[in-house]
Amino acid sequence: MSERCCELSEAAGESLVATATTSRSWLLVEEPGAWSRDVGDDGVLPPAAHDAVTTWLAGRPGSRLLFVRRGDRRRRVDVAERAASGLLSFVVQGDEGRGEVRRLELRSHEDLVDADLDRDGALHDSSLVLVCGHGTRDLCCARRGPAVFASLAERLPGEELWISSHHGGHRFAANVLVLPAGLQFGRVEPGEAPSLVERALAGRIELVRYRGRSCYESAVQAAERAVREEAVVDGVDELRLVDAEDGIVRFRTWDGSEYAVSVEEVAGPSVPASCGAEAEPQRTFVATLL
Repeated sequence: MSERCCELSEAAGESLVATATTSRSWLLVEEPGAWSRDVGDDGVLPPAAHDAVTTWLAGRPGSRLLFVRRGDRRRRVDVAERAASGLLSFVVQGDEGRGEVRRLELRSHEDLVDADLDRDGALHDSSLVLVCGHGTRDLCCARRGPAVFASLAERLPGEELWISSHHGGHRFAANVLVLPAGLQFGRVEPGEAPSLVERALAGRIELVRYRGRSCYESAVQAAERAVREEAVVDGVDELRLVDAEDGIVRFRTWDGSEYAVSVEEVAGPSVPASCGAEAEPQRTFVATLL
């Protein structure tokens, strides 16, 4: 069997730094059945629901749709039984200093047609932990995601932990995303997942597996990592972006110290972006403290 994209990426020494997906708005829709390769394709959701979701996403550039389910399909309740008892959807806003999760109860996906996704739903007072297990999109996620999910399943409540569709970076599987903070981690191993997630939920970042924060563009993610390492800061709220202009990113730490970072995009290792793709140089970012 040929090597998978995650194995080739790690063997090539590709860095995790500044590889997080950039998005501040997320729409999570529970779908306990099988997922297609692209959950946003026409025909995946009922037509009217698809149109409503597509319109909402189009009004928020960079927003993302994810399907979620409560664990591996082999261990979940029967699809028909789950659908009959209702489905959940979450609308997540993940800005740097403000995060919000709203929880919507759906009788079916058709309820998305009349839902006001900007206002409906009750505020959800806990974070969401998503483990990518989207096997029809990439085999690395299918192989590595479920084991990480299983290592977390006994520690997190049922509505806090979900298997999700693709949220970016097959070659960094297993991928874990914590919302609304937007903390994305890659190459997570089952044995380390519980402590990593526990710290993330407490507002602390394990930098070794940290890909970046989804509210930042890639260059800002690179600068954030450089500042966190220099200032020895791991608290999510202990760092604030001041500005990013002309390749210079400035952050301020919790004690008022300010750091300026020069960021340059360069060609990284030549590896496939996903299983079956041709190897090509992947972009990476060099951050230099000024």
